[in-house]
Amino acid sequence: MGIVFNEEKKVFLLNTKNTSYQFRIAEFGFLEHLYYGRKVNESVDYLPVRLRHGFEANPYEMKKDRSLCLDLLEQEYPGFGVSDFKTSACSVIHADGSNCIDFRYVSHRIYDGKYTMKEMPSLRQKDGDWMTLEVVLRDVATKVEVTLLYGVLESCDVITRHAIIQNMEDTTIFLNAAHSTCLTFPTDRMDQIDFYGSWGHERNAQRTAVRHGKSVVDSIRGISSHYYNPTIVLCDQDATETAGNCYGTALVYSGNFAITVEVNDFKQTRMVAGIHPDTFLWQLQPGESFTTPEAVMSFSSEGLTRLSHNYHDVVRHFLVPEKFEDQRCPVLLNNWEATMIDFDEEQLIQIAQSGKALGVEMFVMDDGWFGRRTNEFRGLGDWQCNLEKLPSGIAGLSKKIHDLGLKFGIWIEPEMVSEDSKLYEEHPEWCIKIPGRNPTWQRYQLILDYSRDEVVEAMFQQIYDEFKDAQIDYIKWDMNRSMTDRYSTALESNRQGELCHRYVLGFYKLMDKLTTAFSDVRFEGCCGGGGRFDLGVLYYAPQIWCSDDTDAIERIGIQHGTSFFYPPCTMGSHVSVCPNQQTGRSVSIDTRASVAYYGTFGYELDPDELSEEEKEAVKKQIEYYKKYADVSAFGEYYRLTDLGEEFVAFMSVARDKSKAVFTFVQLKTSANKGIIYVKLQGLEEDKTYEIPELGLELSGACLMYAGLPMPVMKSDYTAKTFTLLQK
Repeated sequence: MGIVFNEEKKVFLLNTKNTSYQFRIAEFGFLEHLYYGRKVNESVDYLPVRLRHGFEANPYEMKKDRSLCLDLLEQEYPGFGVSDFKTSACSVIHADGSNCIDFRYVSHRIYDGKYTMKEMPSLRQKDGDWMTLEVVLRDVATKVEVTLLYGVLESCDVITRHAIIQNMEDTTIFLNAAHSTCLTFPTDRMDQIDFYGSWGHERNAQRTAVRHGKSVVDSIRGISSHYYNPTIVLCDQDATETAGNCYGTALVYSGNFAITVEVNDFKQTRMVAGIHPDTFLWQLQPGESFTTPEAVMSFSSEGLTRLSHNYHDVVRHFLVPEKFEDQRCPVLLNNWEATMIDFDEEQLIQIAQSGKALGVEMFVMDDGWFGRRTNEFRGLGDWQCNLEKLPSGIAGLSKKIHDLGLKFGIWIEPEMVSEDSKLYEEHPEWCIKIPGRNPTWQRYQLILDYSRDEVVEAMFQQIYDEFKDAQIDYIKWDMNRSMTDRYSTALESNRQGELCHRYVLGFYKLMDKLTTAFSDVRFEGCCGGGGRFDLGVLYYAPQIWCSDDTDAIERIGIQHGTSFFYPPCTMGSHVSVCPNQQTGRSVSIDTRASVAYYGTFGYELDPDELSEEEKEAVKKQIEYYKKYADVSAFGEYYRLTDLGEEFVAFMSVARDKSKAVFTFVQLKTSANKGIIYVKLQGLEEDKTYEIPELGLELSGACLMYAGLPMPVMKSDYTAKTFTLLQK
């Protein structure tokens, strides 16, 4: 069974296929974490040792015994203000102004299946081998309760967590910290891997040793952000891609978050993850409850690759919309880098026709089709077709594209409003800004207040009315700014601290309404590129635009970091124009395709501007992707090398090991250099694989253990993609 309670020892044992997670009801009802790691079938309640420590506070119940102190007790969900001085999981301001919270065990229950969450996305139950544990804790002095929920998915080595905090008092309280999970380790000899960046440089993998004090990965931008991703890995200091203990945590959340890693002087490491407390103050009236986002935890004793595969499997099978599970995105052509906002209907149809001739399957019309949108200063908020640009309207244009034999996609940015728009003129109170202050602009636009149901409903109705009669197959949902000037005219002064989270709930509500109304439409998340690349968005959209930086060489690093938690099939990755619009770099169209194969694949260019040689290359690329996307985008992904200065290599292997796609990129060439050998992964040792591009037939054992010599390439930024076919 996935969850067992040992009544005698008061120990909860949560087991997956390869891992165990244990905690117990300790003295006086404290919930004490015991273990997370490789699977053990018996209780490890012998691990905690009680010692008297100087200058440490003790619970009142200990009387003259000083052997138990909360600052050393590895609590499962620590409160604030009662002698555990590390980062707390929950903090409450009571009616009398005090802010202590001391949770103790009350009850629990275990049942088959997975708990459900309202208003927020979470892993789906589907047909998985789920079990749920609910543990109720209560503050010793008040009637504030927290229910800790654990979902155990045995087959994927995944444990999910979230908390429900309920005010059972007769007076109003305020939550000023409500995290989703807390995980502790009895050591400080660990490394931390997190993913930093900025616009165009998202999710750079950064590995550092955990240090005494606090390290915080966070966002206060209203979105999960380009700057840090709501994910983290803690691992052995000598862990590699193929060996070592690795612990992952990922939040199913798209707003402000904080992941804090803290080490104390007793060499204990605590990780706390959830909503960012700096932009959060939530009023709970009597009887009300607050639900935290879901956290997805996984453990691997076989290194970082296995940890990534755990997350890839659970995202593909238990998170993304079921309709699009294992279904590749049609090879698309987007007009943005070809035309920007300045286009007309005739121009779009010409681009689509040219794309069709090359084998493209879908045409996507980007920004510029609506309202007064003749430049980026105006139009957002008015989701009606600009008939001067598109006389046929959306329904007419989509039919013309379908008549060409293509699917049709369209871009929207429904969370934004321009001051030069009909919507803003009618409802200036519907945007987020502080009365009496000039608002901050970003991309000349303001954010609509999605904490207001009437705003969410108005946006839904506009988009539904415009799209309901059109033949739309794909919607790209963009969001192009951070949240500033946080204020809602619909919230009282003592509830302004709720705005950021209520905004995220409104975003999810609109996503749910639109994906339900257009259930056959494939949605793609986008936020200035990769600014909201998180598990929350993937619940509604099976893919996310990985980055607005479409330079193939830059994308190698972006997709490398993204792959630690997210499978390639979720990464929007295209071949774009050269010189690249972001970097000015030019690389061959084959190199651009070799990187884009490990994603949704498409093109951001005007086909008529390609040379005849490039057009022939594009035809072959599209044929290759159609044939092998089930491997490159949906197979098991392996990072074969680190991001070096000279070369990088990566590959995907089919689930049945029958074929693989392997890519080698030479970043920097040099004179008189030796041969580079790359050791492949994920193959069957005793099977023979043909590599048509090299004219070789080799065993999986040879390819994995002896390696494969790379051809000599005498230019920078050259890529070669090889196909492995099992004989």
